Formats: sequence, C-alpha cells, structure tokens
Amino acid sequence: MSSSSPLSKDARIFVAGHRGMVGSACARLLRARGYHNLLLRTRHELDLRDTAAVRHFYEEYKPEYVIVAAAKVGGIIANRDHPVEFLLHNMQIQNNLISSAFEAGVKKLLFLGSSCIYPKFAPQPIPESALLTGALEPTNEAYAIAKIAGIKLCQAYAAQYGAPFISAMPTNLYGPEDNFDLTSSHVLPALIRRFHEAKERGDDSVTLWGTGSPRREFLHVDDLAEACLFLLETYTSPEIVNVGCGEDVTIAELAGIVKETAGFAGEIRWDTTKPDGTPRKLMDISKIRALGWSPRIGLKEGVASAARWWLDHRETLE
Repeated sequence: MSSSSPLSKDARIFVAGHRGMVGSACARLLRARGYHNLLLRTRHELDLRDTAAVRHFYEEYKPEYVIVAAAKVGGIIANRDHPVEFLLHNMQIQNNLISSAFEAGVKKLLFLGSSCIYPKFAPQPIPESALLTGALEPTNEAYAIAKIAGIKLCQAYAAQYGAPFISAMPTNLYGPEDNFDLTSSHVLPALIRRFHEAKERGDDSVTLWGTGSPRREFLHVDDLAEACLFLLETYTSPEIVNVGCGEDVTIAELAGIVKETAGFAGEIRWDTTKPDGTPRKLMDISKIRALGWSPRIGLKEGVASAARWWLDHRETLE
C-alpha cells in the first residue's frame, strides 16, 4: 500500500537516535535534501526511557514526522550478558516514542527494526511473512523480542486507532558512525580495521575466524536513509517491509574486497577451529523494489567510503 506524499521542507522531523549510525545517516540526508526543521536531542538532553520527559518533548515541539532509530545495541557478548537491558531499555524507549507520537497526533512514524526479528532458520531470502514462524537466534533473542514488540505496538495503534505508523526491517548495515571497536564490532568494520592496521604494521598475514563460507548481505547506511525517506513519503501500510540490497557475498569474498581496498599485500588465513555462525542470511526485498526503491551504493564503493571515514576519524574514536 503506497501513495506519494512528499514531506514539506518545513516539516518538523524528530530523528530519535541521531547520534547512532542510522539516525545520523537520516539526519545527514534530510539536511542535504533541504529539510531545515529537524528535531535532534542527545541522550543527555532527552532520556527516551523517561515517559514524562518524552511526552513533554512531543507536547512542546510538536513533531510531525518521527523516525525511531534509537535503540540499545550491541554484539553477541553484550546481548548474552545483559538481556534485561536489551529487553527493558529498548521497550521503554520505543513504547515512549510510539505512544507519545499517537497522543501528539504525528502525521507519520517510522519504526526501524532489524533482520534479527526473523527466525534463526527462516527461508532464504527471508520474506516479511517469516516473522514469528519459528524460534529466534538465542544470542540476540532479547533485542529481537523488543523489536518485535515495537512492530506489534505500531500495528496495534494502526489497527485500533488508524495511526499512521509504519515499520522497516534493515539488513546488516555499515558506513559512517559504525562501531570499529574490535571487541564489539560487527564483521565488516572489524575487517576494515584489521586489514588497514595489518598493512600499517607490515604483517604478512591476517587470520580470520571460520571457513569464510557463510553468506551475508550488507547495506550502506546512506542507502537505508534514502529508503527511510522514501517510505515516509510513499508507504502507508502497517505491514513490515524489508530493506536490504538483495545480494549477498561469502565472508571470504568480503575479506577479499576489504583486503584490496586496504592495499594489504599479505595472505588471508582461516582459523577453522572457530565457528562460522549461520550459513546464510539474506533479506527478500522484492516488496520495497515493487514500491519503487532500490539500493544504489555497491559493496566495493561502500567499503572504500567506510574505510575512508574510519581513517579520517579513528583518532577521535580511540
């Protein structure tokens, strides 16, 4: 279900979580497109877990559009060790943002979920219809359940009150403002850092976990920001919509791209005593393609730009 309705350049747009990778990309795109009435608040300025504070913010600043890009996120270890925080804090954040948006009469809210909402053994590519058809991946179950609750709350407001709340499910993301900490980052930023640092040290090899055979999909966060604006302008259904690039690569192919980008001349070694993880994780994006959106940033181009961003900012990230 879609109908084109461009946002006014004067529209008051609240980007919740604007300091994160997704929120910052959305804010960058909106500014570049001439939207000059962005509502941005740091965690210090507005604690999204504080129900009264969030309600007061909506009443005072009256946002017309809301992008829910705020969430507590982390890797496998953080999810394993702090399931209470991943469940409780994320539900507090999204419940406050969504319920207050309804009370304030916003024109549209976009809730951003995650590909981890889908069952661990979902069909590949993963269609939107796979939601709640099987058990979740145990290592990030608390985060996934919180995201599913956010989707269902948006759908409940739509069903009960006709609220204009929509939900998008991004695939694996990378780009500016990503986490490049080797102890907690995801695979792509970790590879970028490892290959560049190995080149600088003059190492003759880089050892990576597993066999390199698992397949993964990667979407540049600037493409996701484009999709978010597209959905705000055109999409009206409460049914979830996947956002990805529709293609995947093996981890070995990805490592080869990053190695080439970094100019690392050594060899790649694989520690096959380490786990591979899920064999494949690819999103079915036929729904959003049919609506008229497609990704534009190729993986090689995106990896090169992400590496440049890290090289330009790494001193401030330490």
